[in-house]
Amino acid sequence: MAIDFPLHFDQRGHTAVTSEADHIRNLIEQVLFTSPGERVNRPTFGSDVLQLVFAPNSDTVAAATQFTIQGALQQWLGDLIEIGEVTADHADSTLQVVIEYTIRRTQQRQVSQFTREV
Repeated sequence: MAIDFPLHFDQRGHTAVTSEADHIRNLIEQVLFTSPGERVNRPTFGSDVLQLVFAPNSDTVAAATQFTIQGALQQWLGDLIEIGEVTADHADSTLQVVIEYTIRRTQQRQVSQFTREV
């Protein structure tokens, strides 16, 4: 069990907890949508993926987005997950990312979708 993200309280007034699989999904979301420089004690934490939403839509930008996501996840969560396929698409001000990964400890395969409006 791990602390749930975003931090909140359960029905008993205790800090809410979540399963390992949900915790890892939360960690992926934090890496994706945290811009480098946003965290005081970890200035390189995160990815620049939100900045790529404003680039013109092209195959080059899509490839750069996927590469950026894979690199950030490998750097920050490589000991927890093995990254499979990453797809990213943006339309207007919405970014949609689908990540296939395997949790290393349990060998459980996961597919998670993340959407963010910027």
